[in-house]
Amino acid sequence: MISKCRDGQMILCSSLEHFAILPSAPTPIPAPTGTNADTGSRWRSVPLWVWLTLVLLAVLFFAAVRYRLRDMPLERDEGEYAYAGQLMLEGIPPYSLAYNMKLPGIYAAYAAIMAVFGQTPAGIHLGLLIVNAATTVLLFFLALQLLGRLAAAITASSYALLSTSASVMGFEAHATNFVILPALIGIWLMLCALRSERSWQFFLSGLFSGIAFLMKQHGIFFVLFCSIYLVWDRWSAKRFERPVRDLAWFLGAAILPYLMTCWLMYRAGVFPQFWFWTFEYAGEYSKMGLRRAIRALLENSRIVIGPAWPVWILAGIGLTTLWWNPVARRHRRFLLLLFTCSFLSLCPGAYFRPHYFILFLPIIALLAGIAVNSCAERQPSTRGVKYRTLIPCFVFLGCFAFSILLQRQTYFELAPDAVVREIYGDNAFVPAVKVAAYIRQHSAENARIAVLGSEPEIYFYAHRHSATGYLYMYSLIVHHKYTALMRRQMMQELAANQPAYVVYVDVWDDWGGPEGGPELQEFLPQLHAFMDRSYEVVGLADIGAETPYVWGADAQNYRPSSSKVIYVLKRKESD
Repeated sequence: MISKCRDGQMILCSSLEHFAILPSAPTPIPAPTGTNADTGSRWRSVPLWVWLTLVLLAVLFFAAVRYRLRDMPLERDEGEYAYAGQLMLEGIPPYSLAYNMKLPGIYAAYAAIMAVFGQTPAGIHLGLLIVNAATTVLLFFLALQLLGRLAAAITASSYALLSTSASVMGFEAHATNFVILPALIGIWLMLCALRSERSWQFFLSGLFSGIAFLMKQHGIFFVLFCSIYLVWDRWSAKRFERPVRDLAWFLGAAILPYLMTCWLMYRAGVFPQFWFWTFEYAGEYSKMGLRRAIRALLENSRIVIGPAWPVWILAGIGLTTLWWNPVARRHRRFLLLLFTCSFLSLCPGAYFRPHYFILFLPIIALLAGIAVNSCAERQPSTRGVKYRTLIPCFVFLGCFAFSILLQRQTYFELAPDAVVREIYGDNAFVPAVKVAAYIRQHSAENARIAVLGSEPEIYFYAHRHSATGYLYMYSLIVHHKYTALMRRQMMQELAANQPAYVVYVDVWDDWGGPEGGPELQEFLPQLHAFMDRSYEVVGLADIGAETPYVWGADAQNYRPSSSKVIYVLKRKESD
């Protein structure tokens, strides 16, 4: 089927060329309406299917790496999402048995993944594999629309590499992975809408952008990007009558997922909890000093860049091309605005955690693609692709291979459990699996348990409901205006629900940083009194010891050899 757009361009809708704009005249058309970055015939002589095949090979390579590591134990954020998703599959709404400030889109995404692939770490990581592959391919078509075939292939391959790295916690299914996919769909649809001027495309762009926000609050900055770019494009094209209508379609759709969520939370009877945790407490959580924020940004940036620093250097070169390369300069406002909004998406709370940088990777990959494409275009060529034009491509291949070499142990050698220890050290994530298995084996299906420590994955593994909605201890030991209220509520829930088992995680990471020490010393005696009064030790995990697990009567007299221990306590029969 062949159709004609308003700029007189022919688009073959029945093939992959539907995603590439085929110019009807050699004169470039200003971005974004009908853009084409394949200047001359230099790269257009290579069929589109060849470029797509190269990208799919990169996708398959990193999918194979992810598949090998699919059994990695969940870390605590994954544990929270998995437990909340598990509850949703049982018909229990978010914020009833599990409190947190994340929006429920990520919980619904986990529930959908587990409904298809099973309620296991492998099932969750298979879902992430598919999300990451889809994001990579989508980024290829987005870059193809803007920058041409070579840049698109480099962009997609760069994203696949950068996002499959322990430096950004890329093997874990963090919410940021689920923000990027709908956000990129929203951006791609926005470009299509600006070209076609069809209201339904603005609507769909807003809908997917709203879904990105629903996955994590940081997604609001991609809504901001699309809104500003829409007005900017219409204003620069002197189409003053269009921005208000188009922006209304976009923003009206963008707010729909959130409004629908509010309605569902109200119907489920948990709207007050939903509003408190995702709005009121989230505002308290985001307060952080400027000096600490700058330190976190610098330290975590170094961690993130390390394994693939050559690709980040290419991205830096790509940033300079916005002023000296014609194709890049034509898209300068799009790329600079996306760069700015992507950086701002790292900033809420000013924690700059490594997995937040996943939100920054699409623009970094785009800039790397521009760098290679711009350098290749600067090489002299009179007929087709000359050998000198391939030099930048070989430079990228060298950077790509070197980055894989730096991460070869994680990619090819270490077992899933060893990868977790390599990333997190002697943490509770690996022992949590066996601790939960013991509880599941020795407790009734309807038993309630409590995890005193920030390891919600134990609830998920054990498939037991929580006796308190406080999955993390951080909010209870950092001073804010809700601290006393939260502590009181948690102790009341523990007393009312009388958990059959208590898991006490004596690991410093589970209780926050050193600044929480004084607050912890105030609260910890209450927890110890609760455990000493009604519970006895029936097992423990001595993290880092030669014999890490001790069960039954032996656990009561066992003296741990390390400073990191997980205690399993059973309620005394007399109680």
